[in-house]
Amino acid sequence: MSITLTHTPSVAKADEILSAEALAFVLKLHEKFTGTREELLEARTRARAEVAKTGTMDFDPATAQVRAGDWKVAPAPAALQDRRVEITGPASPAKMAINALNSGAKVWLADLEDASTPTWHNVIDALVNLTEAAAGTLSFEDAGNGKSYALRTDAPLATVVVRPRGWHLPEANVLINGAPAIGALVDFGLHFFHNAKVLAESGQGPFYYLPKMESYLESRLWNEVFAFAEAELGIEHGTIRATMLIETIPAAFQMDEMLYELRDYASGLNAGRWDYLFSIIKYFREAGEKFVMPDRADVAMTAPMMRAYTELLVQTCHKRGAFAMGGMAAVIPNRREPEVTAAAFEKVRADKTREANDGFDGSWVAHPDLVPICVEVFDSVLGAKPNQIDRQRPEVAVTAEALLDVASAPGSVTEAGVNTNLYVAVAYTAVWLSGNGAVAIHNLMEDAATAEISRSQIWQQIRNKVVAADTGNTITAELVAKALEVQVEKLRGEVNDEEAFAAYYAPAADLIGRLVSGRDEDFEDFLTLPAYRLLSTELVAK
Repeated sequence: MSITLTHTPSVAKADEILSAEALAFVLKLHEKFTGTREELLEARTRARAEVAKTGTMDFDPATAQVRAGDWKVAPAPAALQDRRVEITGPASPAKMAINALNSGAKVWLADLEDASTPTWHNVIDALVNLTEAAAGTLSFEDAGNGKSYALRTDAPLATVVVRPRGWHLPEANVLINGAPAIGALVDFGLHFFHNAKVLAESGQGPFYYLPKMESYLESRLWNEVFAFAEAELGIEHGTIRATMLIETIPAAFQMDEMLYELRDYASGLNAGRWDYLFSIIKYFREAGEKFVMPDRADVAMTAPMMRAYTELLVQTCHKRGAFAMGGMAAVIPNRREPEVTAAAFEKVRADKTREANDGFDGSWVAHPDLVPICVEVFDSVLGAKPNQIDRQRPEVAVTAEALLDVASAPGSVTEAGVNTNLYVAVAYTAVWLSGNGAVAIHNLMEDAATAEISRSQIWQQIRNKVVAADTGNTITAELVAKALEVQVEKLRGEVNDEEAFAAYYAPAADLIGRLVSGRDEDFEDFLTLPAYRLLSTELVAK
């Protein structure tokens, strides 16, 4: 195998990140693990086909002994014992990275995945920032507003947990034998190569969040990658710690197995809401009306199927000595609108109170102003304890039927919800194409998962000829096409920049229009795959 780059981005210190030695390490990862990764992606297709045939899913009898076994994951290092509040966000630009590190959160999820558009500039800039953060030298001078940003010295910085891209995503700017590299191995390989030793010496890592997995065999692959990487660089076995996101429906049936496969490295599981709901639609899109979800705003974490999912996650984690991490509080304050801010605080407090009382050990927020609220809520439950792993939840008994009980979710499908989904899907995708993966829309911090649930819901509604509760109209491809035109024109007026509209919003609208058609051939496994292809063409400005 050979490794080449399409080009080196114009990022300070890019040459250091893309050194010959670092690229050789990335090549070794590809030489050893590309074949397994390809097999696992093919296994996803077979698993989805099986669900399409049977219309159901269950716990695997072949792994019953793992679920029944008496085992635990490796103890968490000191830096991860207390995770009561985690802030999420991209690692590029540097200003955002510094704000996250200084936020007062216990952990910063440094996102190279859903909250980051994987332009080559963004990927390398993020890795430069993470490397300087590990060395304690990260700073930023904003010439535009004359402000300087530096790491605080008056209080602890957030512990960094890096989220690389999922197994399915390519990296078109790194070529292995002329073909795009695996995004996950590029992200992990470059970060680990440059930071593993310094983080291990300081007791601060390296730590990772692992997204989008759909089977315990994908966890096993990460286990093998970690073991190989540690051995290759002379890092003590078991230094790495990883938290897995349970954000796909097959993963919800394999939590024990996924922790078991990564037991030398696992530190917890996380409940990711929008991707989880998107995955249910994706897997059960031919299963009929009983899997049609209400408007996404109506699908609260208190819905029976979501209660089953989160309670099983807490029980599984604590039984295995792992941390149960709550999901995102997407609402964000608006410092110019006190009423919006007050409403955001109230919603976050209620969401985090539910999670803390259910046994979660910590949770996510998207904005520094929300950190104190999450801390206050978890302080009231944890007291002086760093976590509540000792709360075992033996009373929880979750069945396959409970996890799949979409029909009992309160709420309805409305034409207003269709319009909102179209607006958000196009708006988010356009901003993603412009290079920004974390977007504030209507006082919510959105990432790629938002666009995924939005576009998949509409596809499902068209496919099932759902009647809108608010208008009585049947949701058809024709109705959606007209609604899309209205939302696109609304966005055109809000953007008020024809050049930007043509570069980003028009391609985004075309893409979303195809993805919501209701036709089999137009249901993409991930929106980010065709969007990434757009990102690499002349249709979208770099």
